[in-house]
This record gives sequence, structure tokens and C-alpha cells, in this order.
Amino acid sequence: MEVCQHLKEITSLKVADKLVCEECVKEGGNWVHLRTCQTCGVTLCCDSSPMKHMTAHYHATHHPVVTSAEPGERWLWCYADEAFAEY
Repeated sequence: MEVCQHLKEITSLKVADKLVCEECVKEGGNWVHLRTCQTCGVTLCCDSSPMKHMTAHYHATHHPVVTSAEPGERWLWCYADEAFAEY
């Protein structure tokens, strides 16, 4: 399987400082899983969460790649190319 250019450009991973979705905290909401943007480092909730903040972040910023912030999960997702890679 071919890896997209956005995923190939990731040379070091940004990791979550805190395991919370700051947007959900501000809104008093809940999250299911967390994702960390590999462009700016923000950590937000996934699409299984009610507010889907990371997808909204992608649409607002066009930052293409996220990684799971969940302990033990080692993968990347590219929104732009809908590509997945484990590391």
C-alpha cells in the first residue's frame, strides 16, 4: 500500500501535553478518544465523540495529519488523502 506524501513528511511525532480535549473542556462536553494534530500539536476529540473537534480543526486549518493520543495506539491518519499508517 502506498503511503501518501503528507504521511511521508512526518519525521517526528508531536505528542499530547495533556490527555484532554480542550474544546470539550471549554464547552462542558465529553470525548471518546483523542487525536493530536501533527502540524500544530493541538489535541482534540475524535469522530466517535459528540463534537468531532479534530475533524472541525482539519476543516478550519487544513492540517492534514493526526495521530492517536491514546496510550498504546501507534497510527497516523491523513484527512486530505484518507490514508492510514501504523508506526
